[in-house]
Amino acid sequence: MAERAEDTTSLWRQYRRTKDQAVRDRLILTYAPLVKYVAGRLGSGLPAHVDEGDLVSYGLLGLIGAIERFDPDRDIKFETYAIARIKGSIIDELRAMDWVPRSVRARARDIERAIAELEARLGRAPNDEEIAGKLGLTQDELDSSLTEISRSSIAALDELWTVQGSSGDQVALIDTIEDTQGPAPTTALDQSEMKEMIADAISRLPEREKLVITLYYYEELTLREIGEVLGVTESRVSQLHTKAILRLKARISGR
Repeated sequence: MAERAEDTTSLWRQYRRTKDQAVRDRLILTYAPLVKYVAGRLGSGLPAHVDEGDLVSYGLLGLIGAIERFDPDRDIKFETYAIARIKGSIIDELRAMDWVPRSVRARARDIERAIAELEARLGRAPNDEEIAGKLGLTQDELDSSLTEISRSSIAALDELWTVQGSSGDQVALIDTIEDTQGPAPTTALDQSEMKEMIADAISRLPEREKLVITLYYYEELTLREIGEVLGVTESRVSQLHTKAILRLKARISGR
């Protein structure tokens, strides 16, 4: 294991010095399992017609970009940096495919708006019955909507964790960690405020939704594994995840 780590370090030194394509290709092979891992996690929440092989292809582009842009002197592990890039590449391609029906997007906005209005009026997180009542839906209809929306929610937190750069482009927070050549101080302040805002929004989620977010995004459990922890079905976990995302988006956007 130590020998392999030393070999990887040597590859990085060689690539940084020469930018040799053959060395880059060896680094791609070394880190290719990261692409499979990310594609598998994202693919688990997508419709069956979205091929995991396509996700791997999209993610590979992200890995290549990560290798070409990574600075080993930055105080961040390459795996952390690469996973963010791979996810971003896959999500960008999924957005370009525009595979989510407009009706589903509209329903998500309606629920998000209802949550925001109820929370402003009640001063707390509304429960399912209150959300359904606000929308004129039954509990079963709300659950059905959440299940349908869940197929499009994979990018939700990734979108929240980006800010507008000074050039107008979307800047991922991962790109600014320990980067002295990063964005202007005002942009860095915006990023810090965004982190704090998201952390506060997560802390105010209902307990089960907070637990789902923590287990999925921080402990990296799958929805099925979270279901086993909570003693509920994977479908129910998906609904809890979607509600949590819509609450977070409502709070962050301030609608």
